[in-house]
Amino acid sequence: MTAAALDASTRAEAARLLLDAYGTRQPIAPLTSTYDAMTLEDAYAIQLLQIEELVRSGRTVKGHKVGLTSGAMQRLLGVHEPDYGHLLDDFFYLEHQPIPVDRFVQPRIEPEVAFVLNRPLRGPGVTVPEAIAAVDFVLPALEIVDSRIADWKIALGDTIADNASSGAVVLGSTPTNLGEVDLRLAGAVMTRNGAVVGTGAGGAVLGSPLTSLVWLANTVGARGVTLEAGHVVLPGSVCAMVAVAPGDTFTATFASLGSVTARFAGHREDTP
Repeated sequence: MTAAALDASTRAEAARLLLDAYGTRQPIAPLTSTYDAMTLEDAYAIQLLQIEELVRSGRTVKGHKVGLTSGAMQRLLGVHEPDYGHLLDDFFYLEHQPIPVDRFVQPRIEPEVAFVLNRPLRGPGVTVPEAIAAVDFVLPALEIVDSRIADWKIALGDTIADNASSGAVVLGSTPTNLGEVDLRLAGAVMTRNGAVVGTGAGGAVLGSPLTSLVWLANTVGARGVTLEAGHVVLPGSVCAMVAVAPGDTFTATFASLGSVTARFAGHREDTP
């Protein structure tokens, strides 16, 4: 991790810009342009300042997500490893229940395999067998990614500071034991309103979603963070993200894991 370059007040200012963007739904200019000295250490600190503020306001951390797990995205941003963000309690929507599009700034969606933990994972030093033992079951999932940065013009520091471009998540309702499926080979098809818009397999996620889970446990563990029992971990998308519009219905179907559906309403008043 690179050393910090921004002072505490500048980090707080950047965090406030992002928090305000959540409230106004108005995107902001890339932080990497506004604060050209910002390092990755600064970006993670800015992310954490927002999470701490949201927790103080009554929200709860329910898991983590890993981003930038595909070779294509890493090459696009000129990086060689993923990033991570936090999943909060109000990020979780039930299947088939209408999700208000206007909660987000510029939402996109992608299919993932979600891990649910049955025991804490604390790194550094977590191995693949230890990660496997900590997984209670896996679920098909659709992650709604969102960016508070205008036009998705993000560099690595922008997406890290912006909680790894987190938005929301819809989990499927069919749990599968990890030993019953080879996640590397588990293929997925994502449809929008019945038409196929993406295909992929678990091997697109750092070679295996388990590799992503181990990376996360060891990376946050080095910062004193434990992945807690009951928490959800989204290890990364199996295919490219797709833009979301009001009225869309997306379904991701995974071999051996079942399916998950996210339905989008047009406005908040369209939801129960």
